[in-house]
Amino acid sequence: MSKIIWTRTDEAPLLATYSLKPIVEAFASQAGIDVETADISLAGRILAQFPDRLTDEQRMDDALAQLGELAKTPEANIIKLPNISASLVQLKNAIKELQAAGFDIPEYEDAQEKYDAVKGSAVNPVLREGNSDRRAPEAVKNFTKKHPHSMGEWSSDSKTNVATMDAGDFRHNEKSVIMPSDDTLQIKLVKADGSEEVLKDGLQVIEGEVIDGTYMSAKALDAFLLDAVQRAKDEGVLFSAHLKATMMKVSDPIIFGHVVRAYFKPVFDKYGEELLAAGLDGENGLGAILDGLGSLDNGDEIKAAFEQQLHDGPALAMVNSHKGITNLHVPSDVIIDASMPAMIRTSGHMWNADDQEQDTLATIPDSSYAGVYQVVIDDCRANGAYDPTTMGTVPNVGLMAKKAEEYGSHDKTFKIPADGKVQVVNSAGDVLIEHDVENGDIWRACQTKDAPIQDWVKLAVDRARLSGMKAIFWLDPERAHDRNMITLVEKYLGDHDTEGLDIEIMSPVEATKASVERIRRGEDTISVTGNVLRDYNTDLFPILELGTSAKMLSVVPLMAGGGLFETGAGGSAPKHVQQVQEENHLRWDSLGEYLALAESFRHEKNSNGNERAGVLGDALDRATETLLNEGKSPSRKVGEIDDRGSHFWLSLYWAEELAKQTEDAELAEKFAPVAEQLRANAEQIDKELIGAQGGAADLGGYYWPDEDKTNAVMRPSATFNQLIDGLK
Repeated sequence: MSKIIWTRTDEAPLLATYSLKPIVEAFASQAGIDVETADISLAGRILAQFPDRLTDEQRMDDALAQLGELAKTPEANIIKLPNISASLVQLKNAIKELQAAGFDIPEYEDAQEKYDAVKGSAVNPVLREGNSDRRAPEAVKNFTKKHPHSMGEWSSDSKTNVATMDAGDFRHNEKSVIMPSDDTLQIKLVKADGSEEVLKDGLQVIEGEVIDGTYMSAKALDAFLLDAVQRAKDEGVLFSAHLKATMMKVSDPIIFGHVVRAYFKPVFDKYGEELLAAGLDGENGLGAILDGLGSLDNGDEIKAAFEQQLHDGPALAMVNSHKGITNLHVPSDVIIDASMPAMIRTSGHMWNADDQEQDTLATIPDSSYAGVYQVVIDDCRANGAYDPTTMGTVPNVGLMAKKAEEYGSHDKTFKIPADGKVQVVNSAGDVLIEHDVENGDIWRACQTKDAPIQDWVKLAVDRARLSGMKAIFWLDPERAHDRNMITLVEKYLGDHDTEGLDIEIMSPVEATKASVERIRRGEDTISVTGNVLRDYNTDLFPILELGTSAKMLSVVPLMAGGGLFETGAGGSAPKHVQQVQEENHLRWDSLGEYLALAESFRHEKNSNGNERAGVLGDALDRATETLLNEGKSPSRKVGEIDDRGSHFWLSLYWAEELAKQTEDAELAEKFAPVAEQLRANAEQIDKELIGAQGGAADLGGYYWPDEDKTNAVMRPSATFNQLIDGLK
C-alpha cells in the first residue's frame, strides 16, 4: 500500500488536522493510499528527547529524525504543516504543560542542550532535503482578482520607513570562501590575553562548499538602536522592531535584548546591575522582565521606571493594545517575514496603544535584506497601494536544501565572551576567515553545499521554462557570500539551455524595484533567492497579492526523488487557537493543505504509476476552486462558517467531482452515492457545525491537547462523521 505522511504539528494547523485528516484518509484509501501521522509537534519533539524518563505508554519515537531519513529516499511523500519554531518562552511554556500532564521531564536549565535541539527552527532544516518552489496557484490568483482582499490606502506624506545599520552588521562584516577540497574545520576564539577557546570543532565540509563567517558589533548595534529610538521620538512615529527570534534562535534573541535595553536605556542605566543579575536582560522580552520583578526587593520601584519610560519614550507599536502587549513584550510575537508585509498592506501602519493605526519606524538592525522592505514602502508611498485585481505575481525558487544558508539559527552562531579574534581554521592550520571581535559581539558562520546550489539553479531554469516568466537571482555583489554565489550561478547556468529565457542577477534592492515595477504592470517575476529571502519573499508578495501566505502552493522536490509538500507559509496561528478556546470557532484556512494534498497525489501518480491518485488530485483541485468560488472559506466571525465547515464543503465538492469524472468509472461509481448523501444532508451537517460554535471549547491543553476532548471539539457533526467514517 502506498503511503503519504501527514505531519502532526502545532496550534491552529494541529486543530485543523483533527477535522481534516479523517476526510483525507477516507478519500485516499480509495486509491490504495495509507495516510500516516508523524508527530513533529513541539511537545512531541520535547518528549522524544527523554525516553529514559517516560513510561512505555508515554514514550515517543523521534519522528523528526525518522522523517529526515525518509526525506533522503525516493519513497518520501510528506505533507508538512506549519509548526512552532519555538522561542525560549514558548519552549518553557510547553515544558510546564507537559509536566502538569504527568510527563517526568526536566526543567529547561537542567537539560539545556537537549532542549536547545528542539528550540527555534529545528524541523525544517531536517526535512528540507530539496530546494523550494513556492507559487500562487492559478485558481487562487484568479479568485483573488475576482474577490480582492482589502488593501489600506497609502499617503504620499507617510512617515513610515525602515531603520537599518550602515556599518558593523552581518552584511558589512561578511567573509566567504569556497572550499577547494573536503576538510575538517575548527572555529575558535583567540582571546586578547593569548588563550584560546574552541567554539566549534570537527566541522565537516566538502569540496565546492561555500563557507561564510561574519559578526555584528554589539557597540555598533547599541549606537544604532539608540539613534533609532530617538528618531522615532523626533518623527512622532511608532517604534517597532522586526526580527525572527524563532528561526534565528541564537542571534535574534540576543539582538532583541539589545533592542529592549536601548528603548529602556534610562531604566537600565539606573537599575541595570540588579536586572542583569536577575537574568532580566530583555532577551525574553519586556513581559519576562515585568514578570520577574516580583522577585526583586525594589521590583515595584523598577516597574514604575519601566512605565515612566513607556510614557517618555517614542510610542511603541502594539501586538495587542487591549491587553497592553507591546512590540517588545515577547520576542516571538513580531516575526519580520509576517509583520512587515502586514504593515505594508495596512497603509504602512501598525497599531498604537489607543488601538489606532499610526506610521512606524520599522527597525531591522541587520541591513542584509532591510532594503527590500524600504523599496516596497517607497513604491507604495509614491504610487499608492497595490491592486490585487491587476497585480502580477512573484513566485519563489529558494535555496534551502541540506541546511543551506542557516544564518543565526544553529550550532555555528555565538555570543562572543571576550575580546579577541574569531578564526575559521582548516585541518592544516591555515586561517580561512578571521574577524577582530569584542565581548558581546554576535559571530556566525553558515555552510552552503555545492549540490544544492546546482539543484537550485536547475530548478530556477526549469520554472522559468515552464512558466514563461522572467527570473531574477537576488544576489548582492557587496556581500562576500553573494559574490561567491554569483560566480557559481553564472557557472551552473552554463550547464542548461537558457535560450529564449529572461534570467538576470540583481542585488535584492534592485531586484525588488524591478519586481514591484513589473507587478504594477501585471507582469510576473520569479524571485530566485537564498534561504532567508526565501522565507521573507514567500510572505511579502503572497500577503500583498493574496491577502495571506497560507494560500501559496509550496513544493519541495527532494533531491533523492521524493516529494515534500508544505502547506503554505502561514505560521501556526496562536490567535486562532485562542479564538477556539474562547468561542469554539477556528478561522484557520486549510486551503494550503488542499493545495499540497493535490500535489502529493500527483506525485504518487508520477512516482508509482498510481493513476487513481492522479484522479483524486485533479478532482481535489477542481473542488478547491469551487470552494473558493462558492464562498465556503472560513470566516473570522463566530456563528459563521469556520474551517470545520470548509472541510465539509470541500468533501462534498470533492465527492461530486469524483462522481462526474470519466477517467475512472469505478471511482465515479463509488463516490456517486457519497456525493448524494453529503448533498442531501448538507443542511443538517451545516446546522450541527455552526451550532457547535459560541461557547468556550476545552481542548485539554495547548501544546499537548487531549485527544478525546479535541476530537469532540473538531468533529462536532455526528451526521458528517458517520458518512466520512463509512468510506474508510
